[in-house]
Amino acid sequence: MSEPKILLYYVFAPVADPDAVRLWQRELCESLGLRGRIIVSRHGINGTVGGELDACKRYLRRTREYGPFAALEAKWSDGTGFDPELPEPLHGVDRRAPWRRLADFPRLSVKVRDELVAFGIPDETEVSDDGVVGGGVHLSPEAVNDLVAERGEDVVFFDGRNAWEAEIGRFKGAVVPDVETTHGFIEQIEGGAFDDLKNRPVVTYCTGGIRCEILSAAMRKRGFGEVYQVDGGIVRYGETFGNDGLWEGSLAVFDGREAVDFAPGAAVIGSCAVCGIPSNRLSNCGEPSCRDRFVACDEHRGAACEAHAAR
Repeated sequence: MSEPKILLYYVFAPVADPDAVRLWQRELCESLGLRGRIIVSRHGINGTVGGELDACKRYLRRTREYGPFAALEAKWSDGTGFDPELPEPLHGVDRRAPWRRLADFPRLSVKVRDELVAFGIPDETEVSDDGVVGGGVHLSPEAVNDLVAERGEDVVFFDGRNAWEAEIGRFKGAVVPDVETTHGFIEQIEGGAFDDLKNRPVVTYCTGGIRCEILSAAMRKRGFGEVYQVDGGIVRYGETFGNDGLWEGSLAVFDGREAVDFAPGAAVIGSCAVCGIPSNRLSNCGEPSCRDRFVACDEHRGAACEAHAAR
């Protein structure tokens, strides 16, 4: 059996029948024993899936056979392991299939949504065969460093993630909007919270790049004159420079790993919300009705968030 791998990918391209693509993607993943989360919309596809190396390779090859997704590029990372139990038999799939399922994802979810990322502006986002129309200039990791070297402190890094993700890792000196969901970005931008940045070079960044495709276009439409995005997101930047670039700390991810480092010895910049000791671990609030996430040490993982603890 081959080693466990995780794929992170997205493609912006017009999709004529998102529901047909959803059914095809679910059947494909089930046949290969892949788990993860896939969102399909009329704007394209966004996914994180994992399984055996051979199965992931087959998945990419098959997905690229669909015309709009031919240019799909995936970011690869290591999974933590496989479920100890054999996969359950799947309807319509060879029950002798040897694929083992990755422990980092509890299930497979394939859904159709109005947006690949829920910024709340589905009708504003315009997509062509070349991707998002009107987005920021893509900068390679090396070009990001070159821009900072040339323009110095005038350059602003703008975090396109939820605020809790930035608690354990971010670009040095970055602006981190106080948002709990992506809907909050448009509200704050339109409310004037970042008007002082409109005449400065702004480098947007997010985990794999997809959120910044939409965010950078939305910022340009709202008066930001010089907007860039880190091509391939934090993942590609971290793979390029490890701990030696402008990124510091760990990267929050949405699977069983919770956080990853790009090299041994990464800085620990987060601190436990309960006791304050340094930590790069994230935890869900212990109150079942609450969806808050916060930094927690091993002892306080699963504790209630500050709001619920005070009750």
